[in-house]
Amino acid sequence: MRALIRASLLTLAVYALPGAQAATDYPFATYAVQSVSLADRQVLDGTLEAVNSSTVSAQTSGTVTEINYDVDDFVEKGAVILKLRNNTQRAAVAQARAQLDSAQARYVEARDEQRRIADIYEKRLVAKSQLDSANAALNSARAAVKAAEAAVKSAEEELSRTVIRAPYAGIVTERFVEPGEAASPGVPLMSGISLENLRVTVNVPQRLIGGVRQAGSASVLLPDGSSIQSSDLTFFPYADSATNTFRVRIQLEEGAQGLFPGMLVKVAFDVDSHEALTVPATAVVYRSELTGVYVADDEGRVSLRQVRLGHETDGQVEVLSGLQAGEQVAADPVAAGIYIKEQGAKATHGAQ
Repeated sequence: MRALIRASLLTLAVYALPGAQAATDYPFATYAVQSVSLADRQVLDGTLEAVNSSTVSAQTSGTVTEINYDVDDFVEKGAVILKLRNNTQRAAVAQARAQLDSAQARYVEARDEQRRIADIYEKRLVAKSQLDSANAALNSARAAVKAAEAAVKSAEEELSRTVIRAPYAGIVTERFVEPGEAASPGVPLMSGISLENLRVTVNVPQRLIGGVRQAGSASVLLPDGSSIQSSDLTFFPYADSATNTFRVRIQLEEGAQGLFPGMLVKVAFDVDSHEALTVPATAVVYRSELTGVYVADDEGRVSLRQVRLGHETDGQVEVLSGLQAGEQVAADPVAAGIYIKEQGAKATHGAQ
């Protein structure tokens, strides 16, 4: 049956057209088959992952009083995602500030006393030891103020830790606590990932790693048929002893749409090149099990010729066999088919 279908198609397509038009008079555009340099493309499986993926943990003790986001919620960078009860921390800040006020008062007192003693000493009315004691008291008071200021900063920092903010914009992937639960330093609170910065991880066989390094770029082929080019590659300097593959990370441009960590994508590496014939992918005809193109010659004949195809790249498909460089291929196979039928009908009518 296949042989009959192929024979009938070829019989129709190679119809000799008496008095046919010259090649330049065809009612459709033609494309000259040409030899070009094509990359030897190796396509491997890769996995998308988030560059920013982390778990936020408590840095102070307290009871969870407020949770503003849940799983699958989008969070802006710096947004408050969770709060802890801060009574203890606020009391510590108040105490530290009171101690700072006291230290500053002692410093003022010590400073005034040192100035008084220094004035008297200039008049030679007190011993040098009294001036030394006043200077030491002033230095001690100054150090106490600095220590109190540091204590205030530490207490305020501890208070700020009761308000947990998002370190980056992203999606909440898991929540570990509920309102009313107690949290302590190190306890995980919420996990999230950023969809702004993504990368692809792929395991490259050792036979290809040399070519991949030399190419220095990759094409990430997405499920919708589009692709993303990247030259930002990171090579891990060791092979997995179990699989004999090298791990390669491919950084994607920020803001890629429709991509999520964990998705499987194809990664293409152009590791070498070769000369090949190409035609536009739109010029290829698929009829049952026959793949071909309409070929137009200089004598006005159009024929459907079977071809064997290779890979398609940027709208051009490689022709492995069936064509030679310089031959003219109909760019619009539908128009070429109509042209053959019309010319065939004219020839039949003229013969009658």
